[in-house]
Amino acid sequence: MTTTADLQLVKRMNRSVLLRLLRAQPGLSRARLAGESGLTKSTVSLLVRELIDEGWLSEAGATVADGLGRPSTPLQIDVGVRALMGVEIAVETVRLVCMSLQGEVLHSQSHDLTDGSPAGVCAQVARMAAAAHAKLQQLGLQLSSIGVCVPGAVDDCTGVVRFAPNLGWRNVSLLPALEKAFAAVGLPGVTVQLQNDADAAALGEYEFASSVGQEGEDPLIFVNCDVGVGAGVVLNDRLFTGAQGMAGEIGHTILQLDGPLCSCGRRGCAEAFFGSRVLEREGADLPRAAAFFGVLLQNLWVTFNPRAIVLGGKACADHKGFAQAAFECMKRHADDAGMPAPDLRTARYGELAPAVGAAALALHEYLRPLQPDAKARRARAAQVLAAT
Repeated sequence: MTTTADLQLVKRMNRSVLLRLLRAQPGLSRARLAGESGLTKSTVSLLVRELIDEGWLSEAGATVADGLGRPSTPLQIDVGVRALMGVEIAVETVRLVCMSLQGEVLHSQSHDLTDGSPAGVCAQVARMAAAAHAKLQQLGLQLSSIGVCVPGAVDDCTGVVRFAPNLGWRNVSLLPALEKAFAAVGLPGVTVQLQNDADAAALGEYEFASSVGQEGEDPLIFVNCDVGVGAGVVLNDRLFTGAQGMAGEIGHTILQLDGPLCSCGRRGCAEAFFGSRVLEREGADLPRAAAFFGVLLQNLWVTFNPRAIVLGGKACADHKGFAQAAFECMKRHADDAGMPAPDLRTARYGELAPAVGAAALALHEYLRPLQPDAKARRARAAQVLAAT
C-alpha cells in the first residue's frame, strides 16, 4: 500500500527534477519541462504553480511561441525572493556571504576572529549573521538557510567538530551551539548546517558552476591551502565525507618521514611544507613548497581520477605563481605517465569560496531528496546514541 510518506518523497523528487532542469536551462516552458522530465503536463503545471508560490520560480514577462507556434511562458529560477547565507570560520578570520539561488554574491563581509573559543566564535558568527539578515530584509529577500564551515573534520550526523587542530578544537558540539546563538540574536528558524571548509568550497564550485548542475565536473576536488590544507571531494553528485567526516584531511598526509613538525603533533605532514604560515616565514623556499604541493595534487589525481582540481586559500592567493608552479609540477607527473591531467584551475569565488560553498549546502540537499538531509541524519544519530 502506498503511504503518505512515499507520495511526499515522489513529490519532492519531481520538484527537484524541475528545479535542476531550469537551473541548467533557464527559459523552459511548462510543455518543455514535461517533455524533458517525462512528467505529465498536469503534474508539471501543479508543481510549477507551487514552486512559483514558494518563491523558487518566476515567469518571464512575455510569452514566446513553442515549436508548434502556440504561445508558452518561459520559466526561470526566481532570484528575487530567496537568499542563502554562508559563513566560513577560518583560523584568523570569519567570512560571511549571502547568495542568490543562481550563485550571485549579494552581500559579503569579513572580520578578524576575535575569540577562538567555541562560545566566542558562535557569538561573533551570530552577530555577523544578524547584520547580514537585516541587509537581506532591506533587499526584500527571505533567508532560506545558513551554512557554516570550519577548518577541521566535521561529523555531519551530529554537528560535532571532531578535529580542528589549528583552532585547538577536539570533539566540539558546534552545530547546536550555533543554532542557540542564532536564536539568541533573533534570526528566523531556518535550516542550519555545518561542514568542513574544503568540502564546502568543493560544493560551491560544483553547485554554482558556470553551467549549473554541471555533472561534467564530477568527480571534482577542491584543495584549500590556508593555515591548514584540506580537500573537498564531490563524487557521484554528492560530497564524499567519509565515515566520520575525516575524508579529505590531506594536510595531515605524510609526505616525508621525520620531516618538519606539524600542528597535529606528527612530522612531515603536507601542512608543514606549504601551509600559509610556513610560506610566510622569512626565507621560505617557495619552489620546493610548490613541488611538494604538486606531489600531493598528483596523489589526489591518481586516487580519485577527478575531472577537475580547483585550488583556493590564502597560500595560493598571497603567493603569486605558487598555484601555477604546483600545477606545472603535477602536469609533469602526468606527462611522465603518458596520461592527460585533469582540468586545473583556481577558485571561481577566490577567498570567498568556502563561505559560498557553505551557503550552497542546503540547496544541494534540497535538489537531491533521495539523500538523507541534515535533520534526518542528526535524528538518526540521536536514536543510535539513545539506544547505546
